[in-house]
Amino acid sequence: MTAVYIILGIVLLILILAMISPKNYNVSRSIEINRPKDEVFAHLKSLKRQNDWSPWAKRDPNMQQKFTGTDGEVGAINYWNGNKQVGEGEQEITKIVEGERVESELRFLKPFKSTSDAYLVTESVGNDKTKVVWGFSGQNKFPMNIMMLFMNMDKAVGKDFEEGLVNLKAILEK
Repeated sequence: MTAVYIILGIVLLILILAMISPKNYNVSRSIEINRPKDEVFAHLKSLKRQNDWSPWAKRDPNMQQKFTGTDGEVGAINYWNGNKQVGEGEQEITKIVEGERVESELRFLKPFKSTSDAYLVTESVGNDKTKVVWGFSGQNKFPMNIMMLFMNMDKAVGKDFEEGLVNLKAILEK
């Protein structure tokens, strides 16, 4: 009988943790770049050019990639398969508001399956100065949502976004 109570207790604990855990995440970072908005936007909407400043591309220079569709247009896909730090997945451009916003869907396959919505937004903040916001959001599904009680997505990914934006700024301000 004690075993039944222990099992019921564990099930109840899991249900409570699932109920109180974060159901969504939204991480973003921004930077100002001393370049005109149209020039910055043209660079951002290219999946191939994202490799120039992506922190993950630097973590696995031998990462295999396959690009399909027309780069910089809705429907373009970048598939990658790399080491443990970058995993396996694909990014598909799902929407472009020319000069303003690029939206994409990130489909992670390894180390675990998940889907997130990513975005890059540009905004003029002065003569030849552009603010870039890079972010992503998604839902924490069971049982991954319980892990989010012990992991901070903003801290985990935010530093990577900051690194990537600093890389982007350095490239575009050369």
